[in-house]
Amino acid sequence: MAKRYKIRVTVHSIMGTCNQAHKVGQEFIIGRWTPKGICMSAFGSLYPAIRVLQYGGSFPWEEDPDVTFIPCPDAKNQVVFRIERLTEEA
Repeated sequence: MAKRYKIRVTVHSIMGTCNQAHKVGQEFIIGRWTPKGICMSAFGSLYPAIRVLQYGGSFPWEEDPDVTFIPCPDAKNQVVFRIERLTEEA
């Protein structure tokens, strides 16, 4: 069975006002379950990248293979999330 890593999602920046009241620095830890309190629209955008990092993959355009940045789909009030693979297994 493949390793599954825990993921830390952090609100990196907000341009405008987040309608779901996310704040810069807010963190969510993702293991085997979706985290309580995260916006579902944002989570839908983050999920593919979470799965890549969760199972050991990376993104060639990122300097750190354990990190990527993904924006939420609200172009007028965009929240950018930092997604980080932790060394701990889920």
